[in-house]
Amino acid sequence: MQTLFLATLVICASVSTAFVMPLRPCTQAARAGSQSRISSIRGIRSRPLRMVTHPDVDNEYKRKLSEQRRWTKSTKQLATLGPVSNTEEMIEKLFLAGVDVFRLNFSHGAHEEKKALFDIIRGLEVKYNHPIAILADLQGPKLRVGTFDHDKVILVDGQAFRFDLSDEPGDAARVNLPHPEIINTLQVGDTLLLDDGKLRMTVSGKGEGYVDTLVNVGGALSNRKGVNTPSVVLPISPLTPKDRKDLEFALSIGVDWVALSFVQQAQDIAELRTLVGNKAKIMAKLEKPSAVEEGVVDDIIMLSDGIMVARGDLGVEMRPEDVPVIQKQIIDKCRKYGRPVVVATQMLESMIESPTPTRAEASDVATAIYDGADAIMLSAESAAGKYPVDAVMMQQRVILRVEEDKAYRKNLARSNPNRVEKSATDAITNAAREIAATIGACALVVFTARGTTVLRASMGRPGVPILAITPEIETARSLALTWGVYPAAVETRAEHETFPDVLHKICSVAKDKGLANRPDDLLVVTAGLPFGSPGVANVIRVVPASGPEDWVVGGDKNLNTI
Repeated sequence: MQTLFLATLVICASVSTAFVMPLRPCTQAARAGSQSRISSIRGIRSRPLRMVTHPDVDNEYKRKLSEQRRWTKSTKQLATLGPVSNTEEMIEKLFLAGVDVFRLNFSHGAHEEKKALFDIIRGLEVKYNHPIAILADLQGPKLRVGTFDHDKVILVDGQAFRFDLSDEPGDAARVNLPHPEIINTLQVGDTLLLDDGKLRMTVSGKGEGYVDTLVNVGGALSNRKGVNTPSVVLPISPLTPKDRKDLEFALSIGVDWVALSFVQQAQDIAELRTLVGNKAKIMAKLEKPSAVEEGVVDDIIMLSDGIMVARGDLGVEMRPEDVPVIQKQIIDKCRKYGRPVVVATQMLESMIESPTPTRAEASDVATAIYDGADAIMLSAESAAGKYPVDAVMMQQRVILRVEEDKAYRKNLARSNPNRVEKSATDAITNAAREIAATIGACALVVFTARGTTVLRASMGRPGVPILAITPEIETARSLALTWGVYPAAVETRAEHETFPDVLHKICSVAKDKGLANRPDDLLVVTAGLPFGSPGVANVIRVVPASGPEDWVVGGDKNLNTI
């Protein structure tokens, strides 16, 4: 313990925090209780969250749920809502099965449908007193060919094929491409992909209003199939007129995150930021080769609040063997910059039709977790599949199994990132993490206004849950997808309360959340004084769950503050 406090004293001196003294009971009466708690410190382990269920859920479902929530999980789940998951009953089951964030896909459905889903989620939030994040995913530009005389044509390898601006129906020699920005940007030698990469062509020539191509990989091409241009950056905004209307609506109802599709460069995020302001967090979807180039991707990450590795579109425009490497690199960069990162697309694709995944899919999910992703996302599996709840439960099982593996924690500790920004807050959160590990604390508690300190704490991937206490429900919701974080919105204005008052509330919340089950369970608390200072942490306090006055040090109740 003395070594611990000497180490933390050095840290605290550098950030001008309070001084440290060795722990000792101040009175004869306190000695027995204090010594009992201190002697049991190293035997304390982090406790699992209490499972929240509801009488309406059948017993078999509760049994399955109980089996999967035996341990606290750190990796979060996102689930897309759709035709098979648009009722209150189904959304509640998905939430209870492990979903932390619900995705509203604005590529489909009317605003009225999205508002109904939004209201259901907010109702569940009140029912279970648990913050739930809502992500609005904007459609982005959809680049498609026109139509054909007979709905489709068969293209063969080696033939010539033209794309032009004429709105006449196409045939085996040509078709309309109603995107002049593509035709004007393409150069000889550039690649065109059609129908999710099933057909591949190389530009062989161009003229006013057209490009000629040579078919490398042929096949059937039908009406309005998608077009990808992996080798060029197109001079178009990622925000279409439809996206702007959807964005205005999403912000008006109060979504927590907005995901931007078709991001090619950092300027795309800056454009969205001017429209969103501080009304929601921004998540950049990395699905274009230009967006993952070294340097460009760093700029995008820095300007975003979170990142989604959209492997579906990324896999169309890049070689399959490159995608896992890029996924790992992006996750590492996001940890370095302190941004939550989501791995998405085809996680459990076979569960759209099958009640169980392939072994390769289970391994794929596990790989994303081992890599250190904050969250993993289901798309069609939960939106249109036959087994939406089973898919969520399967991901939950994989999460829990991986996080049970000792190698998982060791790998995360070894890969602790060299942070781009280093501050006093980083020193404090790192010290708090080490203290929690040394004394066997059951949780690391962070008092936060905007979530900045919580993100810094999560970067270090501590071995105990991070309980994020905030007076702002919007902050609590936005933190729901961050690794290891259990957010709680507490009605308090800490700047008008004493530190002991705040500590009492923290202890109460920790017990309510099931993170502390015994009076002598220890919490490591970090906060910024004066309260309300954004992004500042300058105090560490170790307190038992029974309250700060139950651990008195050296005759002064406040000297277990670091």
